[in-house]
This record gives sequence, structure tokens and C-alpha cells, in this order.
Amino acid sequence: MCSGLFFRFFLLLLTLLPVAAQADIFGQNKGFVPVDQAFSFDFSQQANTVTLHWQIKPGYYLYRQKINIESRNASLGDWQLPKGKPHHDEFFGESEIYPQDISVPLTVTQNGSNPTLVVTYQGCAAAGFCYPPETKTVPLNEGVAQPAQSTTLSSSSSHHLPYTPLWALLIGIGIAFTPCVLPMYPLISGIILGRHQQLSFTRTALLAVVYVQGMAITYTILGVVVAAAGMKFQAALQNPILLILLSGAFILLALSMFGTFSLQLPASLQTRLALWSNQQRGGSVPGVLCMGVLAGLICSPCTTAPLSAILLYIAQSGKILNGAGTLYLYALGMGLPLIVVTLFGNRLLPRSGPWMQTVKEGFGFVILALPIFLLERVIGEVWGERLWALLIIAAAGWAFILSVKSTKTGARWLALVWLILAIVAAHPLQELFYPPAVTVKAPASLFTPIANRQELDLKLNNPQQKVTILDLYADWCVACKEFEKYTFSDPTVQQAMSSMQRLKANVTENNPQDVALLSSLKVLGLPTLLFFDAQGHEIPNSRITGFLPPEAFIKRLPASH
Repeated sequence: MCSGLFFRFFLLLLTLLPVAAQADIFGQNKGFVPVDQAFSFDFSQQANTVTLHWQIKPGYYLYRQKINIESRNASLGDWQLPKGKPHHDEFFGESEIYPQDISVPLTVTQNGSNPTLVVTYQGCAAAGFCYPPETKTVPLNEGVAQPAQSTTLSSSSSHHLPYTPLWALLIGIGIAFTPCVLPMYPLISGIILGRHQQLSFTRTALLAVVYVQGMAITYTILGVVVAAAGMKFQAALQNPILLILLSGAFILLALSMFGTFSLQLPASLQTRLALWSNQQRGGSVPGVLCMGVLAGLICSPCTTAPLSAILLYIAQSGKILNGAGTLYLYALGMGLPLIVVTLFGNRLLPRSGPWMQTVKEGFGFVILALPIFLLERVIGEVWGERLWALLIIAAAGWAFILSVKSTKTGARWLALVWLILAIVAAHPLQELFYPPAVTVKAPASLFTPIANRQELDLKLNNPQQKVTILDLYADWCVACKEFEKYTFSDPTVQQAMSSMQRLKANVTENNPQDVALLSSLKVLGLPTLLFFDAQGHEIPNSRITGFLPPEAFIKRLPASH
């Protein structure tokens, strides 16, 4: 008895659910909300910090790559969007989305009169309904920004390398174990200590540290000089010719790491610096410090390429403290093994062997990443992804060969990992050899294109056509493409629409004309298909929003008589 009453009560609740939360009798009114409710946009400003905020309704998401921020009469510091959730669909491939609320902090470094930000974004409903790009203008407070010492303008975080001190330190340590640096440490250690003294452990440690600090002084000064020129360098990096030339230079530097040729200072200058260094008295703090400073000027072939890569990063950042700190840590990384050798002797050094050349070649692949980073600005993201794929495949192939040649069982098992990595990385290259299947579109004659509301009204003023269908389409609408590929290409659908006047409006550009058309028809987003009677009035309860397969679509078509 009670269970029966509960069941009837449950059925009553279902019938009383709000219409906005249910499908209509045909299952097509899915309750899609206006764009400002799906993605509630807000902003706030405190001093020179502006925070943009999107409150995203459950069941909806924003595309990360569709968010763009432009400053007008203002300059922004470096900024980046938060990492999104990976997303895949059949037509747009891999992308990132924000299914939850996000905030983006921005720093205003300079502004003029009436400064503003122009924010553009676009998103969809998970049920297959997309909104046109939305643009908001954010007014900024005047007179709060401080002049920027160095500013990089960009609307994307993809052009900035994240700074971490650990990178420079690890690169320096790695360079220390290359074949043209490690064998020099015993000799340098002897020069530091001098020939006529038996030094205590504390004195030995002091001299070793002082020598490394001398090296660090040279590199730190170099970092400061390069960072000070950062602004001019940033502006120059917008020039495609310079980007191509720099990429070529780094490719040559990488080839030097693979042993194609050697890079070093002219022999005469190297000899002069070496003699000057040898004249300093080992065992004394001033003499050892001077040796370290001079040693920083004598770049070996192994250090030239990584040093150039770090200098490129510093020049782009334009931040003097970061530039000084980065090269200081690089020098410290190179000097740590030297300190260990000086304190504990040569017995701690690993034996020379082929592994040293392997380390050097490994750095060659690291250097090859820089040309790709630079060329992405010229060739675009698609070809950039293909170059990254080629680099990963090459590095994995190199590691695979080394693993196969190794006599250790563990290394041979590791070869399988490198092989799998190469196969996975090859995905962006597949379309070069196996182009994706061309989307099957409805014949061009199936729909007549219209551009604006005036053309629509003119077409609707046709008493001979009892029913007119209007397909609102955009390239950024996934479900619109699904309609073309799966529904409009179906012969039974084409037969069912044969007696109708068929119109299509392409609103991809979302220009004022497109916006006016969508607004006049009270269309929230796409896909949307409208049906009009012979008098040009929209047929009640006939509107279709969201994708329908052929059979369901045919059932939704209004009678043409």
C-alpha cells in the first residue's frame, strides 16, 4: 500500500518538473540557458591587479584556446591561463576545457587614458550545444599602474618558458659530466691548491668554493647584461626572419653536441687567457678567485650550446635578477663536482667512457627543443606539434638504439619503453601520411545560403513554399558538423526535406550581421534549426536545438501540407 502510494507520488513529481529542466514532448527543448547564465563573467581590480572570473554552470564548459585578452591603452605583464581538462571530439581533435569556475589574475604595468581590456571567450554545453564567441569590455582604473621595467605582451602563455632555478642548476651539473669538462677537473683541482702547500680540509674547501664563485661572477655578469637588453630582444623576436636565423643557429649548436664539429674561442685568445690564469698563484684566495673569473671566459665546446640556450631564455624574460640568478646557478652546478674532487680526490670521479658522450648527445636533443619553440611563432601550432613529435621520435629512437646495444638486462627492457614513446609521439604526424577522412557534407544544392535577416525575410516571402527550414551553422559548432556528416547526408533525410525550402546561414565569423540575425531569431547558440510556415512565421514547438540522428530528425520534421 505504502509502496504504491510512493510510486504514484514519484510519478507526480516527474510530471511537475519545470519545463526548463525537461525535454519537451519531442525531447528537444533541453533547457539550454543564455550564455551569461552558462558562463557568468565578472572582474575586479585592486591597485594594478585585475582579476577576471568565470562562474561556469554545471554541464557547460569553456574552451581554453578560445579565451583571448587584449589590452587597449594599457600594458599587461606576463600572464597565463590555468591548465584545462583534456577534451577530445571527432572534429576538433584534442583541446582543453574548463568545466568549473576559473580566475585569471592580470598585472597592469602601464596605462593611458580610458584603459580597457577586451575579453573574448566561447563555450558549449556538454549536451552538444555551442554558444557564439562572447566579447566583454573591462574598464580599468587610471593612474594605478607602475612603469614596467620589462614587459612581455601576449595573449597566450604558450610563448613563455616557466622559470625555475632547478633547471639551470641541473643543466650545469649535467654539463660537468660531458667528455670535454669532466677530465679537466683533476687538473683544475691541482692548480687551485698549488704545488707547495699541504692545506687543511677547511682551507681546501674555501679555495674550491672561491674558485667556483669566480666562475659564477663571470656568468652572473653575463646574465645581467643579457637581461638588461631584454626589451629590445623581445621586440626583435617578433620578426620572423630573426626567429628563423636564431633557430638555424641553435640547430648548429645542437649539431656540435652530436660531434659534428667543435665550438670554442679562437686558439690565440684561449692561449692568452690560459697563460693569464696560470700566472695567478694557486693556494691564495685572490689568485684562485681570479682563476675562476678567467675560467668562466674560456667556454669549452660542451658549454657553448647550453649556455646559449640559457642566454636566450634570459633575454626573453628581460628580468635582471632572474638573469643573474639563472647563470649563477648554472655556474654553481658546473662547480659542484669540482668542489667534490678538490676535497675528496680523484677517486670519486666516475671513470671516463662512452657514457660521457651519451650525456653530451642527450644535451643536443635538449638544445633542439629551442628552434621548435622559436619556429612555432612562425609556422603555427599545427606544424609546431609535428616538429615536437619529430624531436621526441628522434630522441626516443636514439635512446632505443643505446638500450638495445647495452649489455645490461634492465636497459634492454627499457628499449620497449622508448619504442612505445616513439609510437605515441608519432600521432601528430599520421595525418601527413594518412589524411583524415573528409567530412561528408550535404550537397551544396541542398541548402540555399543567406547572409542576414533581410535575405531571410525575402526568402520567407514565398507563398509557394509551405514549409521553410533554416539551418544555423558555424565552424566552431561540433554538433553542426555532426548534422552535416550524419544527418543531412542521409538519403532518407534529403527525401524528407525535398518539398521544403532549405536555407542555411553560416555565422562562423560572429560579426555584427551574424549577431543581429541570431538576436532577431532569439537563438542562444548552435546547432539550431528553425521551421517557418507559408506566411513566414516560425512554427510553434518545432525548433530543434542539439544534434539529432537521421531517424529522430525525420520524426521532428513538421508536416509540409
